[in-house]
Amino acid sequence: MTRHLLCFVFVWGLVSGLYGQDPVFSQFYAAPSQLNPALAGTTYAPRLAFNYRNQWPGLNAYVTYSAGYDQFANSLNSGFGLLLTGDDQGQGLIKSTQVKALYSYRLRVVDDFFVKIGVEAGFNQSHYDWDRFVFLDQIDKLNGPLDPSGALNPTAEQRPDNTTVTHFDIGAGLVAYTPHFYAGFSLRHLTQPEDGLLRINDQITDGLPLLYSLHLGTEITLREGNKRRPGSFISPNILAIRQANFGQINVGAYGGLGAFFVGTWYRHAWSNPDALIFLGGLRYGIFKIGYTYDLTLSQLATAPSGGAHELSLIINFENSEAFKQQQKKSRINDCFQLFR
Repeated sequence: MTRHLLCFVFVWGLVSGLYGQDPVFSQFYAAPSQLNPALAGTTYAPRLAFNYRNQWPGLNAYVTYSAGYDQFANSLNSGFGLLLTGDDQGQGLIKSTQVKALYSYRLRVVDDFFVKIGVEAGFNQSHYDWDRFVFLDQIDKLNGPLDPSGALNPTAEQRPDNTTVTHFDIGAGLVAYTPHFYAGFSLRHLTQPEDGLLRINDQITDGLPLLYSLHLGTEITLREGNKRRPGSFISPNILAIRQANFGQINVGAYGGLGAFFVGTWYRHAWSNPDALIFLGGLRYGIFKIGYTYDLTLSQLATAPSGGAHELSLIINFENSEAFKQQQKKSRINDCFQLFR
C-alpha cells in the first residue's frame, strides 16, 4: 500500500511540474501519424500501426498505446489517417483517450523535391481518479500519508465537480523530402485547450502548452531491393521535441537489413542525459514487428525505474501481392522506408 501511495505522490509531482506533457514513442518512425500529420499517407495501400509503451514499469508510471490507419490517395494527391491513443498514468490515476483525423496534401516543388502539408483535429478525454490522489498536506513527516488506522489523512484540496473532461484539439505540420533526405516540423495543441480541472498554486493553467517537434534524417542505400528480397539501408535521424519548459533530443540511426532491422539512439532531456534506446525487429510479408528498450541514464536508474519497453506492429498492405501492380504504377521515390 505504501509503495502505491508513494507512486501516486510521484505521479502527482510529475503532473504539477509537467502539466499537459504529451507521451512520445521511442519508435517514432513506427507511429508517423503521431509524430506529424504531414506524414499521414506514406504508403499507397492501407497501413495499420499498433504501438504499446510501458515507461518506468518499476514505478508503475506510464502506459501508452495507440492504433492508427493511414493511406495515400494518388488520384487526390492526398494522405488520410485516423489515430486512437490512450495513456494511463499511475495505474489508472489519470487516464486519457484521444481520437483524431489527419489529412495531408503533397506539393511538388521541383523534380523529386516535394513538400507535404498536414492538419489534424480530434477530441481528447481525460479522467482523474480523484480519491487515489495524495497531496502534500496529507503527508505527515513521521507517519507518511496514513493515520494509525491505515486510512489516508484528510486534505484541504477541493474535489472537482467533474473528474472527466473532454476537449477539442487541432494541430498542423509540414515535411519536405527528396529521395535522400527529409525534414519536418509540427505543432500540436494550436488551440491550447484547457481542461479546467487541475490547478497549480490555486491558479487555472493556461491550457495545454504547444508541442513543437522537429525531425530530420537521411537515407543511405546499402543494397537495392527487388521482388524476392527487400533492400538494405541506414537512416541517421534526429528528433527534437519541446513543450513548455521541457523537451528532449533523440540522435541515432535506423538500419533496415533485409528482413531484419536494428537501431540505437541517445535521448537527452533539456537538463540531463535520459536514456539509450536499443531497437530490434523483423519484417515478414505485410507484417513488421519491432521492440525497443530504453536504458535509463538519469537519476531514475537508481529507483530502479525499469527503463521502458515498447512494441510496435505495422501491417502494410503495400507489401501484399494484391498491391504489387499499384506500386509499379505509383513509383515511390522518397526516403521514408523507415516509416513503412
